[in-house]
Amino acid sequence: MFGFWDCCASSCSDSVFEEFLEDPKPFSLPSPLPQWPKGKDFASGKICLGELEVVKIMDFDKIWSCTPSRGKAKGVTFYRPCEIPDGYSCLGHYCQPSNKKLRGYVLVAKAVDKENGPNRDSESEFPALKKPLNYSLIWSDDSGDDECGYIWLPNPPEGYKSMGFVVTTEPNEPEIEEVRCVRADLTEHCEVTEVTFDMKARNSKAQFYIWNTRACGRGLLGKGVPVGTFFCGKDENPEDELNIACLKNLDSSLLAMPNLEQVHAIVKEYGPTLYFHPDEVYFPSSVSWFFENGALLFKKGRDKGLEIDSAGSNLPAGGENDKEFWLDLPVDDDDDDNDSQDYVKYGKIETSELYVHVKPASGGSFTDLAMWVFCPFNGPVTFKAGAWNYACNRLGQHVGDWEHYTLRVSNFTGELWSIYFSEHSGGEWLDASELEFIEGNKAVVYSSKHGHASFPQEGCYIQGSTKLGLGVRNDCAKSKFLVDSSTKYQIVAAEYLGDEFVAEPYWLQYMREWGPTVVYDSLPELEKIIKHLPFFIRLSVETLMELFPTELYGEEGPTGPKEKDNWVGDERC
Repeated sequence: MFGFWDCCASSCSDSVFEEFLEDPKPFSLPSPLPQWPKGKDFASGKICLGELEVVKIMDFDKIWSCTPSRGKAKGVTFYRPCEIPDGYSCLGHYCQPSNKKLRGYVLVAKAVDKENGPNRDSESEFPALKKPLNYSLIWSDDSGDDECGYIWLPNPPEGYKSMGFVVTTEPNEPEIEEVRCVRADLTEHCEVTEVTFDMKARNSKAQFYIWNTRACGRGLLGKGVPVGTFFCGKDENPEDELNIACLKNLDSSLLAMPNLEQVHAIVKEYGPTLYFHPDEVYFPSSVSWFFENGALLFKKGRDKGLEIDSAGSNLPAGGENDKEFWLDLPVDDDDDDNDSQDYVKYGKIETSELYVHVKPASGGSFTDLAMWVFCPFNGPVTFKAGAWNYACNRLGQHVGDWEHYTLRVSNFTGELWSIYFSEHSGGEWLDASELEFIEGNKAVVYSSKHGHASFPQEGCYIQGSTKLGLGVRNDCAKSKFLVDSSTKYQIVAAEYLGDEFVAEPYWLQYMREWGPTVVYDSLPELEKIIKHLPFFIRLSVETLMELFPTELYGEEGPTGPKEKDNWVGDERC
């Protein structure tokens, strides 16, 4: 859609720990983890990736903190994993902003012979793990202060890849025993994500950057397993193919993924409470309630709609969105006293439930639970320009609104790691340390008024131009209107478990549109908005239209969960 978000309330993406934390304490969830049901390797503390077995380390020894001498850049702290189990090797060091609670991990690995158990490959010509040949100094900060730092890249033997960097406080090259490199066929390419740190070196004119990394291939079919290390360099835009890599899960059995009983336990433990705004009028419902109360299936060239049975078994299944079919609200009879269209349009929150898609993430080292909510109708938007607000009559409204948020759970421990908040055509991941918890380990998700986008805190989130102070309001607040997704849910898909465990409902196979195509005459309402703008930010209609998502002015009917990119792919961020 577009990438400008502003929040009138406090933004959860900004840490409350603005000061430098000399010795940050690790974050822990509000309540201890439960005893998970038994089954395979989920929450066993280790994951087999084929020829490698990995363990997640979250205990660290501080190495060095780098704090800019000038400017607004915040410092970073580098850590070495500690308490590494016998037989496992470090693959690289960890780095995070100094103003955050300690929250991260790195993987340590050992070679495994699947038939005979642990195998260090000491006599193999091409073992899974090998020591680096030596190191290259990538960057140093030795300006004469009390604490100096040096960042080194392990130089791998031919046919091997480095997984991360090594940090020291001495100018001497690290010991080759410090880390191991991984055979190339056991790795995947990785890419950088957000910049963790950038600064101008105090003894150099060159800029220096540190990024988080992730696997290039992600989603349901992705095999890349991030190691938790960082990437650094002097180029603002590093090459797509970096000189470090992530691991690859070659074990197709995905033994660390939760079984069905464990999935239910995860939802019971972490299922958020979804709050709707106190002034909301377009509530969610179950899909079956929508069908039972008169929703109709239309086909191109056919005047009358077809009634849909409660399970959706008479909907056209499979294929792709060929624009031949769409759903719509009931058609009211002229002499019918009851307005069935409005009745369905306003939903029935008592019937609502979250529809859960369970899938592997990060090569099966995490589990994603995408929790979908259905609303029969999406209401019109409200524009904000400074202190002036304008509630539109029609712009933004459409039939059939599917929204979601996604829980990401570590398969090493079963710990809730983060939540993705889907915000219209965008969204953001928030670490568990940044969430609002309401009961035990259950977080809060706020559904915006009329639009039903997901947000992590109460407030008014503006979608548009923060520079101009102009945008669409997304108002979020607690109310008596809520859905507890830890109890009101249905698991609708978990491909890795097989059809015998989770049978997808009929309606999920409907790949066409859940609402009719709508085209609005937006000019009158846009002209009203322009008329109320301050003179110094007066815009043309064309410029104003560019600021807002195209679906405000007209929309092809929205499609269901299985047609969304994140069904097979990763969340957009």
